[in-house]
Amino acid sequence: MSTEPLDVPKQENWSSKLGVVLAVSGSAVGLGNFLRFPGQAVNNGGGAFMIPYIISFLVLGVPIAWCEWAMGRLGGRYGQNNAPGIFYAMWRRAPAKGLGALALLIPVVIYMYYVLLEAWCLDYCVFFIQGGFASLFAEAGGGAAEHGAVVEKVIGATGEHFNTACGLTEHGALFTGSGRMIWLILACFLVNFLVIYQGVTRGIEWFCKWAMPLLILCAVIILVRVLTLPNISTGLGFMWNPQWSSLTDPQVWLAASGQIFFSLSVGFGIILCYSSYLRKDDDVVLTALSASSTNEFCEVILGGLIVVPTAFLFLGASNVEGMGTFDIGFITIPAIMHFMPGGSFFGAMWFGLLFLAAVTSSLSMLQPAIAFLEDGFGLKRRGSVAILGVVTALGAAPIIYFSKGSLALAHADFWCNFCMILAATGTVFIFGWVIGAERGVREMNRGADFQVPRFVAFVIRYVTPTFLIVILVAWTATNAGDYIDGMNPAKCGLSAERDTYATAITEHFAEAELSTDELAAKITGLLGAEEQTLEVAALPDWLQTAQRKAQDAAAAGRADANIARFVFIGIVSIFILLVVLSDIACRNRIGRSIDAAERDGVAFEEAAS
Repeated sequence: MSTEPLDVPKQENWSSKLGVVLAVSGSAVGLGNFLRFPGQAVNNGGGAFMIPYIISFLVLGVPIAWCEWAMGRLGGRYGQNNAPGIFYAMWRRAPAKGLGALALLIPVVIYMYYVLLEAWCLDYCVFFIQGGFASLFAEAGGGAAEHGAVVEKVIGATGEHFNTACGLTEHGALFTGSGRMIWLILACFLVNFLVIYQGVTRGIEWFCKWAMPLLILCAVIILVRVLTLPNISTGLGFMWNPQWSSLTDPQVWLAASGQIFFSLSVGFGIILCYSSYLRKDDDVVLTALSASSTNEFCEVILGGLIVVPTAFLFLGASNVEGMGTFDIGFITIPAIMHFMPGGSFFGAMWFGLLFLAAVTSSLSMLQPAIAFLEDGFGLKRRGSVAILGVVTALGAAPIIYFSKGSLALAHADFWCNFCMILAATGTVFIFGWVIGAERGVREMNRGADFQVPRFVAFVIRYVTPTFLIVILVAWTATNAGDYIDGMNPAKCGLSAERDTYATAITEHFAEAELSTDELAAKITGLLGAEEQTLEVAALPDWLQTAQRKAQDAAAAGRADANIARFVFIGIVSIFILLVVLSDIACRNRIGRSIDAAERDGVAFEEAAS
């Protein structure tokens, strides 16, 4: 057998190092950079947040990215551009197939709701261009003289517009009226699948070569405008002044590590797929760092310096603290544009930037499943794109329909986040313990412009998996309870009913000026303990008048729980289907392809020597 492993022919390779860096950066640079990160930073210690953030970047982000890049490139030599095939080539055991199925599940499900967020961004961009927000702001702030009153009215107007335009008021709201958002969602579907149909080089790489520089240019223009605003230093101080006491809060460390997953797209299965299109000696060490650095520049420098400082400057601290991702993106930022000179122009540019960022991310979510259909079942591009288009459209439909309070979207996002940490943990386990961290690092260093130090093997084998397990346990303990309770119709119905009566009690005793503890005691005395079934007949007559409203709220709460169950069952069903398909493919076409590659001399031991 030859000492030099033979390459298994692949249909495509990246045409240049710049192309793959921009493509992988595009997969990572998305709404999380420009919307999620600023909110996480300001609500978790400001400048102090960067300490756990950087530690998480070094201990989690970079090592996992290197693992995925090296494993993907090696999997490509086995003729595999899909996660099940890559993992199966590394480890011929059943868990590898399941982990591969999980790595397919995450990007496909994320795409099902991410395309809705793309449509939101596109809608806001068009609305700014049409002058819709200018008219909305003029009408909202027309009767107010004080700045604080104008801010309150403008934010109220943008909040109401967001709820109405994005269908958050009622389930099925997007399908009523003009159906504008539905048409925009269809347009986003069309853009994504037209680009992905062209393939890796002529589609994804070509698009990202144009979109990423344009995206960064738009962000830099907006940043320059922001930094030249009068008194912007006060906003920068609010954003970055460290609150050192926050470092003792475990939730801050959890938020920082979670943000890294969103930042670098690790645990998604996307890097595995993209790196499999590299040639055998293409550098993965510096390429991974280049893609990660590009993403961090967009997140920390561009996203971190634009949104929150400007919001603080124009809207005040009370409208910045506690902001969620959607609040920042679709309520706070449009309100900022009312006060910023040239706001309509910069508003359209900002949401155009977000749309480009979202598309570069969503494209990467489609490619892993397409590669699996092609590698695992021999489908041509047209067939794989058509099948995935139908599957994602069917999956997106309930998320689009059950849009009240973005309920279905929130539950889908939660379970994807959970799966993401599981997938990252499984990837590091295979790299560090099945392959062997030392051999894995030697594989990383193949063709590298600079060599990964040997101590990285220790980090990948021990430190990173320990950190991941701690995150998984802590994150699950912190977040899982509410989402599991959210799938319990009885509990959700009782909670909604109780909240309605509690509101009525609060209103009844409003003039008594009770303290918080006194009011809580009144509510408990009238309604009983939290988990106790309400005895409506025993309630005072004045409180029984809220019975009809409470019954309606209870019915709505039970319906929401059933929707949450539906989302969970749907995701589990897709996962089971992918496990079955992965098993079939690995037993047949993928397995034969790997065997053929090994007969031709491809072997990890030789490759890593």
